[in-house]
Amino acid sequence: MGFICAVNNVNKTYRFKGSDVETRALNDISLSIEEGGFVAIAGPSGSGKTTLLNILGGLDAPTSGSVIVDQTDLAGLNAAEMSEFRLHKIGFIFQAYNLISTLSAYENAEYVSLLQGAPKDRRLFEARQIFKDLGMEAYLKRRPTQLSAGQQQRVAVARAILARPKLILADEPTANLDSRTGSDLIDLMAVMNKTLGLTFIFATHDKMVMEKAHRLILLHDGKITQDIAQ
Repeated sequence: MGFICAVNNVNKTYRFKGSDVETRALNDISLSIEEGGFVAIAGPSGSGKTTLLNILGGLDAPTSGSVIVDQTDLAGLNAAEMSEFRLHKIGFIFQAYNLISTLSAYENAEYVSLLQGAPKDRRLFEARQIFKDLGMEAYLKRRPTQLSAGQQQRVAVARAILARPKLILADEPTANLDSRTGSDLIDLMAVMNKTLGLTFIFATHDKMVMEKAHRLILLHDGKITQDIAQ
C-alpha cells in the first residue's frame, strides 16, 4: 500500500500585521501517511496540529518545504486548481460542523458530491446507505437546528464520505460532543475506514481519539516528539 500524503521539511511561520515578530507554528516537520491510515495528530493548544492539518488540506501553505497529496505537489497548483483538487480529493470534518442551516440533512450531506457533478440518483442512493450506516436514516429531511450536536456531526461525516475523497481531515471532531457520542462517532469512522478504505487524519487533544487511532503523532511547539504505531 502506498502513501496518500507526504510532508517534507515543512516549516510554517506567521508574522502579524504591523509587527516584525515571527511565530513559528511548524518546525521542520517530515512525515508520510499510508493509504487507509487512521491517524491522530495530537498535542496541546498551540502545538501546530491544526496548522499541519490545514496545510495537508491545502487550506494553508507552508513557508518552506513540500506537501504531496495523492501524488500531487500542492505547491504546483494555482488557486483554481487547488480548489478543484480539494473538491475531489479531500474531505473535511470541522469542529463547528459547517452545515448550511437552510438545507436539510440530506441536502447538506450531498452538497459536495452535487458540486462534483455526481448524478442525482447516485447521490440519493449513497446518502440513504450512509445515513443508515450512521444511524441517521430517520433524519434525512431535518434541518441542522432540528438535530443534536452529535447528529449534526454525523451529517458532516456523511458529507465528507459521500464526496468519495482520497483523504478525510477531521479537526477536533469530538470537541463539542459528550464522551459517549464522541466515542460512538469515532467508532463509526473506524468502520468506514475499514470497510471503504478511507484514510482519516484527526487533529485532536481528545485522549479517546488518540487511543482509538492506529497511529499517534504527538506535536509540541511545532515539532514531532513521538510517532507511535498502535
